[in-house]
Amino acid sequence: MRDSTVSVSAPPAGILQHPYLWATTGACALVFLSAFESLAVTTIMPLVSRELSGASLYALAFAGPLATGVIGMVAAGNWSDRRGPSAPLYASVAMFVLGLLIAGTAGSMPALLAGRLVQGLGGGAMTVALYVVVARVYPGALHPKIFAAFAAAWVIPSLVGPFAAGVVAQVLSWHWVFLGVVGLVVPALAMVVPVLRGLGRSAETAPGMTPEATDPTPVRKPTPWAFGRMAWAGLAALAVLGLNLSVEVRIANIPLAGVVLAVAAVVIALVAVRPLVPRGTLTARRGLPSVILTRGLASAAFFGAEVYLPYLLIERYAFLPTFAGLTLTGGALAWAGASAIQGRLGARLLHSVAVRIGSVMVLAAVVLALVTTAFGWPAAVAIIGWIFAGGGMGLMYPRLSVMTLALSSKDTEGFNSSAMSISDSLGGALALATTGIVFSAFTTSAGSFSGVFALAAVIAGAAVAIAPRVATRPKKLQKDHASA
Repeated sequence: MRDSTVSVSAPPAGILQHPYLWATTGACALVFLSAFESLAVTTIMPLVSRELSGASLYALAFAGPLATGVIGMVAAGNWSDRRGPSAPLYASVAMFVLGLLIAGTAGSMPALLAGRLVQGLGGGAMTVALYVVVARVYPGALHPKIFAAFAAAWVIPSLVGPFAAGVVAQVLSWHWVFLGVVGLVVPALAMVVPVLRGLGRSAETAPGMTPEATDPTPVRKPTPWAFGRMAWAGLAALAVLGLNLSVEVRIANIPLAGVVLAVAAVVIALVAVRPLVPRGTLTARRGLPSVILTRGLASAAFFGAEVYLPYLLIERYAFLPTFAGLTLTGGALAWAGASAIQGRLGARLLHSVAVRIGSVMVLAAVVLALVTTAFGWPAAVAIIGWIFAGGGMGLMYPRLSVMTLALSSKDTEGFNSSAMSISDSLGGALALATTGIVFSAFTTSAGSFSGVFALAAVIAGAAVAIAPRVATRPKKLQKDHASA
C-alpha cells in the first residue's frame, strides 16, 4: 500500500493522502457512527420507553452499555497487545452491529436492553482497537491530526444527531434509528480492511505502515491474557446491572431488600474498579489519581443529568422529540467551542485552572436544571444552562487527557489511558443506574426529575471539591513537606 521507494526520512504524508486516506476515512466513519448512535438514542429513548412500557429500565438502557463497554475496553486492549488490533476490531464491529440489530427489532424493553448491552460491549472494544490501529499504522507526527479528526467525528453527530434521530422517529419509526446505522457500519469497516491485513504484534510491519509506527525491538513473547482485569471489569459491570435490579425489587414492594441490594452493588463496583485505576484514585490522592477521579465524577454528573433533559422537555413541556434533542446540540456546540478555546490558550490557561472552571460550570448547569424542574421555571432556563455544562466539559476533558499522559511514564501510558476511559464509562454508568433508582422512588414527575438533578448536582459538587487536587505539588513544596 505504501511506495517502498519513499525515503524513511521524508516527511509523512497527510492523514487524507496516500497511503492513509482510506484508513482515515473508515476509522473516522466508525467513530462518527458510534457517536451518532449514542446521541440519537438519548433523543428517542423517551418515545421508546413510552411505547414499550419500560420506564423502570430507562436509566439502564444508558448505564448498561457503558458498563459492558468497560469489559470491551479491557478485553480489546489485552487482545490487541497479544495479536494486534485487526481481530479485535473485526470482532468489536460485529458485536456493535449485532447489538444494533437486536435493539432495532426489539418488541419489548428487555429485548431492547439486551441489544444495548451487546452494542456497548462492541462499542467500547471498537474505541480501544481503533486507538491501537492509530499507534501501529500512523507515524507519531500524524497522531495529533488523526485524533483531532476523531474529535471532529464526535462533534458533527452532536450537531445533527439529535435532530436527525427525532425526524427519523417521527417520520418512520424509532426502530430505524438503530437499523439505519447497520448499513453504514460495514462500508466504514471495509475502508480500514486494507491497512489491517497482516497487522500483527508491535514488532511486525503491516502494509501501509511506516517504520516509525513499528516497534524496532525483536518479537517478544505474546502478552498474557489479563483474565484478572477482565474479571474485575465484568464484576463492575454486573454491579451496575445489580443497581437497576434494585429498582425492580423496590417496585415489587420489597423496599428494604432493594436498598440492601443497591448499597451492595455500589460497594462491589467500587471494589472491582480499584485494580483498574491508579492506586489512590478512590481516596482522591493528589495528582494522577485525582485526575482520573475528577474525570469520572464529571462524566457521572454530566451524563447522569443529560439523558433526562429530553425526557423532561417531552414529558413536562410537551416538546416534540426533534426539538427536545436540540438541547443536546446546544451543549455539544458549547463543548466543541470551549475545547477549541482552551486549545488556543495553551499554556496561558493552567490545566488545574481549566479543570476548576469547567467543574464549576457543570455544577451551575445542573443546579439550573434542578431549580427549573422544582419551581416550574421556563424550559429555556434549563436549555441555556446546558450550554454552560457543555462549555465546562469542553474546558475540562482535553486538559484531563493531557494531564493523564503528562503524569504517565512510557510503561504506564496504556494502563492510565485505559483507566481514564474506564473512569468515564463506570462513572456515567453508576450515575445513570443510581438516577434510575431515584427516578422510580417518587410518585410525581416533578419529584422524579428533581431527585435526578439533585443527585447529579451532588456528584458535580464532589467534582468541584476534588478538582484542585489534580495539580501536583511544586517540587520545592514537596521537599519542604518531606523535611518538615
